[in-house]
Amino acid sequence: MTAVGGDMWIAREVHAHHQHSQLILPLRAAKKVLERSLKMSVNVNRSVLDQFYRYKMPRLIAKVEGKGNGIKTVIVNMVDVAKALNRPPTYPTKFFGCELGAQTQFDAKNDRYIVNGSHEANKLQDMLDGFIRKFVLCSECDNPETDLHVNPKKQTIGSSCKACGNRGMLDTRHKLCTFILKNPPESDSSCVKEKKEKEKKNRKKDKENGSGSGEAGNHNDIDAPDVVDGEDDDDWAEETTEEAQRRRMEEISDHAKNLTLSEDLEKPLEERVNMFYNFVKQKKESGAIGSADKEILAEAERLDVRAMGPLILSELLFDENIRDQIKKYKRHFLRFCHNDKKAQKYLLGGFECLVKLHQSQLLPRVPIVLKDLYDADFLEEDVILTWAEKVSKKYVSKELAKEIHAKAAPFVKWLKEAEEESEGSEAEEEEDDENVEVVYSSSARELKVEAVQPEKAEEDDDLDIDAI
Repeated sequence: MTAVGGDMWIAREVHAHHQHSQLILPLRAAKKVLERSLKMSVNVNRSVLDQFYRYKMPRLIAKVEGKGNGIKTVIVNMVDVAKALNRPPTYPTKFFGCELGAQTQFDAKNDRYIVNGSHEANKLQDMLDGFIRKFVLCSECDNPETDLHVNPKKQTIGSSCKACGNRGMLDTRHKLCTFILKNPPESDSSCVKEKKEKEKKNRKKDKENGSGSGEAGNHNDIDAPDVVDGEDDDDWAEETTEEAQRRRMEEISDHAKNLTLSEDLEKPLEERVNMFYNFVKQKKESGAIGSADKEILAEAERLDVRAMGPLILSELLFDENIRDQIKKYKRHFLRFCHNDKKAQKYLLGGFECLVKLHQSQLLPRVPIVLKDLYDADFLEEDVILTWAEKVSKKYVSKELAKEIHAKAAPFVKWLKEAEEESEGSEAEEEEDDENVEVVYSSSARELKVEAVQPEKAEEDDDLDIDAI
């Protein structure tokens, strides 16, 4: 082979290799892009392991900012995540706050959704699965193609699935439901407005097209005008009657209340507790505290500080004359403490603070006051026994807490003995029940209860042969 021929052969090989590499490189790049996109997105329903599952959402990206008490976690891509779930970005952010017991902040203009405290992205991603299960997935087909329908008047939240047509009601016991009821999704109203605008545009186009064709065509052939719905006529003017004006004012005031409520719930816990304290104080100073037990409970629930209610009430309504005041304000405390052990624990904390304020008068009377609280059903037995097991310095100094527990010891001992006696009496009653037989008398036509003596073992009598 000549030098020229060899050079031509090498050139052809190089050219062929270059063309082959040009085909391979784009394929590899596309594969890498696909792999990267799959890693960046996850299935909306993460229990589905299919990587080609059609419902995808971006992974949560969390960024921790600040230091000390001002530390907070910014969810960078919350808008994109919420868009994939077809929910407002405030809903999952508020859900994180409810689950973590942390305050949340929303800045819709700058797309900043914040949860107070330092939280890892993986932890928030796992919590998001809980939000999706409760508020996004259909209960029938497990698809995320659902819409929420909020009825603030009936305090209900409905869900409808576009995939299977299933309709149902959500369980409104979760704290987030309170937020959803006050801040319903805007999708329903916006869709209705868009439909109305489209209908108006279509009507205008039809009119313009009809007039144009009439001018171009025969003037004698006049088409009858389309029947226009009377809905638009109502928009030209409003009713001016007194009833209509009153109704509009009520709607405005209700809307203002909802706005105020949502703003108050966004405030820190300490500020909400102070608001509740001032509310109760104002009722007491105005002399309306006696009949305001329902209003006080409603205000505590509105500010989401119900469990802490007894702590504030004990500070404002109790003093050294607590034994008389327990009877006077019984309804107020029972509304908070009945079947609520957390509220009862706060009441015990309030009692410790009260002993600190009136130490000389109340410290010797600790067991008597505790018995009064127990007899009035403010405190349950197991709550008192749990409190007595551990001395805490949460409300008062450890030295004073030890003194209070020492003074309460006789009452706690009495409670334990009473519990043991009740257990013993229950066991005796069960034994007595075993020796009772129910007999039906046909003459009396009623059930009679007779005690049945335990059968004695028959003794074999000795036979006397002479007697026979």
